Amino acid sequence: MSPDSAGPVTIPVGLPGREYGVTVGVGAIERLPDLLRGRGRAMFVTQTAIMLPHVANVIDLFERRGNEHLVVGGVEHVDDGEAAKSLGTVERLCRRFAQLGVRRNDVVVAIGGGIVGDTAGFAAAVYHRGIAVVQVPTTLLAMVDSAIGGKTGVNLPEGKNLVGAFHQPIAVLADPTVLGTLPAREFDAGLGEVAKYAFLGDDELCTILETESAAVVARDPETVTRVVARCAAFKARVVVEDEHETRGTRATLNLGHTLAHALETAGGYGLLHGEAVAIGLVFAARLAAAMERIHPEQADAQIALLAALGLQTRVPADAPLDRSELLALMRRDKKSSGRLTFVLDGPEGVELVDDPPTVALDAAFAAVGIRA
Repeated sequence: MSPDSAGPVTIPVGLPGREYGVTVGVGAIERLPDLLRGRGRAMFVTQTAIMLPHVANVIDLFERRGNEHLVVGGVEHVDDGEAAKSLGTVERLCRRFAQLGVRRNDVVVAIGGGIVGDTAGFAAAVYHRGIAVVQVPTTLLAMVDSAIGGKTGVNLPEGKNLVGAFHQPIAVLADPTVLGTLPAREFDAGLGEVAKYAFLGDDELCTILETESAAVVARDPETVTRVVARCAAFKARVVVEDEHETRGTRATLNLGHTLAHALETAGGYGLLHGEAVAIGLVFAARLAAAMERIHPEQADAQIALLAALGLQTRVPADAPLDRSELLALMRRDKKSSGRLTFVLDGPEGVELVDDPPTVALDAAFAAVGIRA
């Protein structure tokens, strides 16, 4: 899908009876007051660093439109870092909703990155057995992935995203202009998820990344809008086909994530999610090549693209990662059944592959700098 110069483009997520749109483009956030006309109060959930530039602007939108639009019920904050994605945070949010008298016709507006979206979305999913949520992603990673599709959840000490619920938003509003305030490391990490969609088979996206990488890295709003729209359209198709990950199709969106989640958990979340995904993509490419599922040159091209986007392709040299611990964590991954399950490319496309041979795992671990 290509954005129209006249304004943002809306990509439909056509779930029967629960359709919603992912609006992408400059000015997308300004559609929020009209989108929520006639509903109850808005409960904003955000992070302190995001509050000043973005939430204040959104609240100002409501005030300028007058009382015919939504009443702002309150602003709650989620701490920074993966430690905030916890059951404790969800309990705190739900208790605050109860103290403020949040009802079923009210709506949670999650303004932030994946941590805010996942945690606020899960709180909305379980409070009163489910109230409406709007996702307003402010990071590239959230715009292209975590804000879309209704996956909400929090972490346990035993692993990432092990507690959660499917709770679709009523809308996603992705405005690339908010990325101008995003720290360079956060933006770059989002490119790991973007590259994933290219490797899943979006040839047009792959061409954009290969030929316009400088514009992407420079955060050119028009280029970023096209990139986000491509990713959103891809994910929307998969979500409609396999909303609850029961057919195996949606699990393929976890390309690179098996190792990524293990790296995050074992490393105490020192790596950002997108950084871990980029390393996981290298691992998956080398594993697929070692199993002769793809040609080594295809793996080389994928790794070269990741490097061109400025992404890490190996674990940090000072990261004390134990291979046996990583293998144990990967066996606990949500898509596995006690086996070692990876999403790998191959002659029939991307699919789930169980228990790769040890020699192939050796090659993949070596490729990302993890010794036996």
